[in-house]
Amino acid sequence: MTPQTDQPALPPMKPDREVGIVGYGAYVPRYRLPGAEISRIWKDGMGGSPVAEKSLPGLDEDVVTMSIEAARNALARADIDPSQIRAVWVGSESHPYAVKPSSTIVAEAIGAVPATLAADMEFACKAGSEAMQAAIGMVGSGMAPYALGIGMDTAQGRPGDALEYTAAAGGAAYLIGPAGESLAVIEATYSFVTDTPDFWRRAQAIYPSHGERFTGEPAYFHHITSAGKALMDGLGAKAADFDYAVFHQPNVKFPQRAAKMLGFTGEQIEVGLLSNRIGNTYAGAALIGLTAILDQAKPGDRILMVSFGSGAGSDAMAVRATDLLAERRDRAPKTEDYIARRTEVDYAVYARYRGKLRTK
Repeated sequence: MTPQTDQPALPPMKPDREVGIVGYGAYVPRYRLPGAEISRIWKDGMGGSPVAEKSLPGLDEDVVTMSIEAARNALARADIDPSQIRAVWVGSESHPYAVKPSSTIVAEAIGAVPATLAADMEFACKAGSEAMQAAIGMVGSGMAPYALGIGMDTAQGRPGDALEYTAAAGGAAYLIGPAGESLAVIEATYSFVTDTPDFWRRAQAIYPSHGERFTGEPAYFHHITSAGKALMDGLGAKAADFDYAVFHQPNVKFPQRAAKMLGFTGEQIEVGLLSNRIGNTYAGAALIGLTAILDQAKPGDRILMVSFGSGAGSDAMAVRATDLLAERRDRAPKTEDYIARRTEVDYAVYARYRGKLRTK
């Protein structure tokens, strides 16, 4: 199917009242598997790994536990009563239960129950950004004072498949609230989707499948650049008007190429480009890159974030840092703190932790 390109661009989406990020938090598990170790096992002749290493969860970690950690970091920066959070959305493609929401467990753990709308999101790697957009709409309409959007995933990938080199674990949580309390005000968002079958996992399938090079064009690059350009055009902005940018990062080369296509420099994307150090965290990939930027952005800095979800679609979002950011970001661990907390493992430990060796 060929994506539609002749449709007129609609204006960016903006809520009725200004909202922003009142709290944010990241989480990356400590274990790291080097790409060279995967190559050693499979001797697949790939000529090197697309990332240096990737993060993976421990035996006691999953999307729920990691989401709780990130959400608590967001709450620490927001300094609000969690009972005021009227919606909790968890976006992921690796929820621990087929039937039982992750969001209710997270909401219970952080004290946001019972007057809470809870739901799980899915749209491959843009499940986290769509959770954020739902939170923006909820708060922006006046239906809720605060809403929480989370993007979190665990490492998935068939043994020996190209995905195994990059499929990682981690993500981020964003607490959305009034602009006056925000660490970063959300200027606008723009979503761009088509039915492009580049990546999928059937019901009951253990591992996802993908269209190999088809995942780049017409999937990743078409959607990332279309969403990013439409948002910037709608705001009357260009790449030079932003101090930072972060794009979904399945590897190192894709976001670098997308940035260049949209007119961004390597310096603008350097801070948020984490894939070489932790791999592709799927629903959390763009979101965790944004946390790294917020960890060092200055008041007034403008940031563009564009996610991508296979299937396919992209969410673009423009935010502007406020004076409150510098005051509150040190209340919780920074993204770099989690990345630096590193324990290297070999393929045998990885296989055990991720259940690659099935005994029943």
